[in-house]
This record gives sequence, structure tokens and C-alpha cells, in this order.
Amino acid sequence: MDFVLALHSHLPWVLHHGRWPHGSDWLCEAALDTYLPLLERLRGLEAAGVPAPVSLGFTPVLANQLSHPSFAAELETFIAHRLEACEKTPASLAATGDAELIPLTAFWRARFQRLVSLYRAVDGDLIGAFRQLQNAGRLEIMGSAATHGYLPLLARDESIRLQLFLGRTEHRRLFGVDPAGCWLPECAYRPRGRWEPLPGERPARVRRGIEEHLAAAGFRYFYTDAHLAHAGTALGAYADVPLGAERFDAERHDVPRPVGPPDGHSPYHAYRVTGNRNTRAVETLVRDPRSSLQVWSRHHGYPGDEWYLEFHKIRWPDGLKLWRVTGPNTDLGAKRPYEPCRAAERAAAHAAHFASLLVAIAAEHHESRGVVVAPFDTELFGHWWFEGLEFLEALYTRLAQEPGVRPVSATRHLEDHAPRQSLRLAAGSWGAGGDHGMWLNEQTAWTWRRLWQVEDAFWDAAPRALAAGPAWRAVVAQAARELLLAQSSDWQFIISTGVAGDYAERRFLGHCEAAERLAIMLTAAGDGEALGAAAVRAADELAARDDLFPDVLPALELALADEQRVIADPA
Repeated sequence: MDFVLALHSHLPWVLHHGRWPHGSDWLCEAALDTYLPLLERLRGLEAAGVPAPVSLGFTPVLANQLSHPSFAAELETFIAHRLEACEKTPASLAATGDAELIPLTAFWRARFQRLVSLYRAVDGDLIGAFRQLQNAGRLEIMGSAATHGYLPLLARDESIRLQLFLGRTEHRRLFGVDPAGCWLPECAYRPRGRWEPLPGERPARVRRGIEEHLAAAGFRYFYTDAHLAHAGTALGAYADVPLGAERFDAERHDVPRPVGPPDGHSPYHAYRVTGNRNTRAVETLVRDPRSSLQVWSRHHGYPGDEWYLEFHKIRWPDGLKLWRVTGPNTDLGAKRPYEPCRAAERAAAHAAHFASLLVAIAAEHHESRGVVVAPFDTELFGHWWFEGLEFLEALYTRLAQEPGVRPVSATRHLEDHAPRQSLRLAAGSWGAGGDHGMWLNEQTAWTWRRLWQVEDAFWDAAPRALAAGPAWRAVVAQAARELLLAQSSDWQFIISTGVAGDYAERRFLGHCEAAERLAIMLTAAGDGEALGAAAVRAADELAARDDLFPDVLPALELALADEQRVIADPA
């Protein structure tokens, strides 16, 4: 049986929008806690000759940030502050009677120095370093929608196409190849059919399914949660969690019931998904509830082990974490000092347990064509679960010695075992409850009404602007960037958690207002008139702040051209 580990990396656009607590520090923390250590571990496995064919995704908005010139300076400053804290903290710990914690400052100092050396060794080019692993055949890099827009709830099909066409274009620019797979943001899916998310708000009409948009954008496969494939109950990846914190910690569900026939479809197969007879089928890989819960859940799985680093207890103001979980109900004040060696032992033991679980699944199902699919947010490993990357390294090392389980990339599995069955997926997501409710609820309905207005304004203005002169095209390009940033699913998620909702609302409204203002300026200019200086100046000012997606115009033209094709052939 094959094993596919899929890691989805995403953060919204935070560059040039402040530092702490929700600006560039958020991005730097993810890079220092997860992306650099992941690169280090994958390089270590490569040097040891151990296959680790991870299917690794970077959303285009995240990849644009990691490759942005200003990010390097931000990360160097961030790491310098952490190293400075390591120098100053021992004296402070001695003064407060916490001398037992002093050795941990040396642990952190050595780690930070090692990672900054790695960053400089790859010339500050994280994206390039992962691209090299891809080119060497060590991993597969997946694509995604441009800004992680929640595709089923976008009002205009042009918006869905722009998210996907631009996602593919940016992937090719940054990673040098077309992506085969697409990580659907939040694993959110909607089949072909009547669309009316807020009854009475907009005219109900039949719309294409998400798989049809994926096919049009050239993607081969995507991932889906088990309950959408009728292969198990919803796990619910997210619930009440703080911004930038442990989404895995939101897991509050019971262990799911056994899955597969006769209750439904087996999660241990890939399937073909097609919306109508005129659309090329795409393939879907189904998240395995059994193995995913073992890793994802702090309460049922590994991350809550008593020896692992405690995420929530952070020393102020130096930001160092010096304590371990200690126990499931242990108060923060009673946490015991972290012991890295004991934690490493537990990570190795958990990796052995997980490998045995995969072997057991393979033995139970006797599927030579089968696949166990375990998709996670990349940031779970290293950031939320500090020892998670040690776990992955130990897991791949262990699996290299297990003949019954073959670690492969998603594309490798699909090429070796083309799906034989077709499947109709239900609507929903991998969010809490398994539906769209984490993103569309009483707290967020107003955001969709506002976003739909902006979508209409932009798409009404875009065709004429694209046909006009360079100034018009520059303005519509920036309007498209602002619309895409407003569409990020992060804003509704943060509002729904009830933590830092004011930040999410400010970011969301700011991008909406910027996109709408530029669209109105484009619409107000009469045919044949030169675009006003105010519009050009506004676009230039926004471009200095939100300077991503250099190839947005070609993708925008593709989205509009495809709309005309659909109008001509609505089937």
C-alpha cells in the first residue's frame, strides 16, 4: 500500500502590514519554526539516502512573501532578536530563581544559529532551496489558489478562475514547472448545481462544480476530506483557536467510526471526479481519518504528550519557550522544564507507532492499489507541534525498512494506479462541522455580502480596462491584487474564532475598499478618455504596499477568456 504525506503551507499576505503581533513576525515565526527546519530535515534525509517524497504545497501568496526582497531583512532581524534574548535570559532566570531553565537558553541559541546559517547558505532563497529538492526528484510541490480564497462561496465564476489560473501561473514562475496537484483552500468543495449560500441575497443559479474549474485551469488532482467522499465522519480540523496559533489544538471530536464499505466509499482509494460529460475528469485523494487523527489531535494523538514542548507558555518579553506539556490538564503555572532529549525519544517512539499503524492498515485492507493519505497544515510540524519534524524524519527512516508500505508523492501514486472509480462529492470542507460554517456564519455573513459587491464592481470594470492603454492595465492589475487579497479565507476564519477579529476585519475591509475604489475609477472614466491621475496615483500607492503577483494580468485575461467560452458553451 502507498503512503502519501501532503503538507499544505499557507499564510495570508502580511508583508508591509506591520510586524507584531500579526504582521511580518507571523511570517518570520513560521519560517523559523517550520519552513527552515523542514528544509533542514529533508536535506538530512537526502544525505542519508532515505526517500522522503513529501507532497509539499506552498500557496502562491505565501511563496511570493518567502521570495520577496523585504522578507530576508525581516527574518534576519527576527532571528537577531531571538539570539539576543538567548544572551540576556540566563541572568534574568538566575535573578528570579529559575536557574534550572538556564541550560535551555543554550539549546535555543544553538538551534537559532544553525538555522540562520542554513538560511544564509541558501542565499536567503527558501523557495529556491525547495525547488532544488523538487528538481532532484526528492519531493513534489503542489499548487493552490492564489490567495487561498474560499472558492465555493465566491460569487463570480471569474473570481474562481482567477484564483486558480493565477495560482498555476505563479507556481510555474516560482517553481519552474506546472503543478499537477491543487490544494483546495480549506479542502472546500461545491459540486455543480444550484448556488444560493445566503437565500434571497443573490439570484440563485446553476454553477459549475469546483472540479470543473480545476480541470479548466489544468490541474490533475486535489485532496478531499473523508466525509465529502462518503468515506467517514467529519474530523473537523479547525474550531476555536487564536490567530497564528495551533489549529490542531481545536480538535475536539471523538475518534471517528471505522470507515469504508459497506458504510461508504473506502478512503484508501483515489477517485475520478467529473462535473459533466464535457469536462475532463480530475482525480481526488481522500484524507484517511484514522491516521490523520493520530497526528492532528492534541487530545487523541501525539502532540499532547507530556514530554513535548508546551506551545502556550512563552516567557515574556524574550519569546522563549522553556516548558513541556507536563500533563493534559496541567495549569500553565505548573508546567515542568522542557527536556529536549526526552522529547526526541518520544518523537522516535511515536514515529515507530505511526509506521506500525500504516502497516496495520495495509494488512487489514490488502490493497496493492491502495493509498493512505495524510494531509496536514505544514505549520503543525515545528510551530504548533515542535517535535513534529523530528517525528517526520524518524517516520521516513522507519518506513524505508517496511516493505508493506511505500512512501510516494501523490502524482507517483496516481501514475502507478490510475483511479478506476468515479465519485460524486458532497459540498463542505475540512473545517469544524465539515461544512462551510466556519467561514459562513452569523459573524461573517456581512463579509460575503461586502465581498460580492466588490466582485461585481471589479468584473464589470475589468474587460474595458484590459483593452485600454498601459495606465488602465496597471490600475486594473492592482485592483485585481486587492480583490484577491480580500478573498483570502483567513479573514473569515479569524473572525469566527473570536480572537483578533478586529485585525481581520480591518485587513478585509481595507482590501475591499481599495479594490472597489480602483474599480469605480476605471468605470467612471469615459470611453476614449485618459485615466485620471488620481486613479494612477492610488494604484501606485497600493502597489508599493501590496506588491505581489507580477503576472496577474495574463491570468486575468485567461479568466475572462474562459468566461466567454463558458457563455458560448454553457454545458
